Amino acid sequence: REISSVRETVDTGELGVFNPQLRALIAVNPESEFIPVTRANGITTVITMPSSGSTVSSRSAGAGALIPGQVSMLHLEGWTWEEMEIRRAAAMQLIFPTVETRTFNRFEMAPGRTPYAEAKKFFDKRIKDLNDYFDRARAYQKSKAASAAGFNIDLALEAMLPVLDGKMPLMIHAQDQRTIKAAIEFVDKQKVKAILANVQRPGNQIPEIAKRRIPVIVVQASALPEEEDDPYDKNFSLPGELHKAGIKFSFGTFDTQFARNLPFEAGLSAGYGLPPEIAVKAITLHAAEIWGVDSDYGSIDPGKSADLILTDGDILEHRTQVKSMWIQGRPVDLENKHTRLYEKYSRRP
Repeated sequence: REISSVRETVDTGELGVFNPQLRALIAVNPESEFIPVTRANGITTVITMPSSGSTVSSRSAGAGALIPGQVSMLHLEGWTWEEMEIRRAAAMQLIFPTVETRTFNRFEMAPGRTPYAEAKKFFDKRIKDLNDYFDRARAYQKSKAASAAGFNIDLALEAMLPVLDGKMPLMIHAQDQRTIKAAIEFVDKQKVKAILANVQRPGNQIPEIAKRRIPVIVVQASALPEEEDDPYDKNFSLPGELHKAGIKFSFGTFDTQFARNLPFEAGLSAGYGLPPEIAVKAITLHAAEIWGVDSDYGSIDPGKSADLILTDGDILEHRTQVKSMWIQGRPVDLENKHTRLYEKYSRRP
């Protein structure tokens, strides 16, 4: 997604509720202005994912696609998406249904309300559809294993097999306590490997997450509280709470526009109970461990990819500048749209 309001620059998803065969990587534009801007703040590696029907950060996230497609991991340097690729299928994305009573009428530009009973009925239907799809995928798996040559391949169900085999994690978007509880119950039932993403309000589910050793991707640690009775530092202090509970976590922005702010999320959390060394690990080694690539990335060790940055200070400090970057041992130019505009206007008479 380059410019959200320009439809021709948005290539994020397809129609349909279940699209596990879709791969986000092939839609990446290596010439996007977002790539050098994000890179300039010290970020060498990202994940990208499809979405459909609604944004993953929306309060109505249960109304769109349930399985939009595969999460891909890539370097922020390369002439083509093939050169940028690290893992074409790093995870399968699941946008977990929510019981949402608040709505927004786009035609009248006004908020609205759905009765709870109606919202719960819709939620139950979505959960049934999700379980039915996993049952269908398992039936396909058994049928394929029992069949001889000439078996008809279904690309969508074929893409689900690594998830069922435990070879590919299921990245589940679940923001609040109730949704996280339902997501954990789903993981227990389906016996799949999971990553909880877009987490904001885990509440009393933190011990359950810790007990199952499910890694977490925290979103918008710098955001203001969502509810009027929330503590002012609710989002700032959540990473520290996860760390105290023994939960492995990393930071995510889930937004192309603000991906460059990732180090700031970690830095802010370090001021609200998160040890600075853990904040650094959350954007380096722990992130690599969550995605299963720590044998090649995430720390400075012999044999690992030389994805390195040189700064003039602590990476967690907002004033710190990234002076040099190497991706896979090759120096990377840090020039971007922002620096070009700075140079242009600083020379103005």
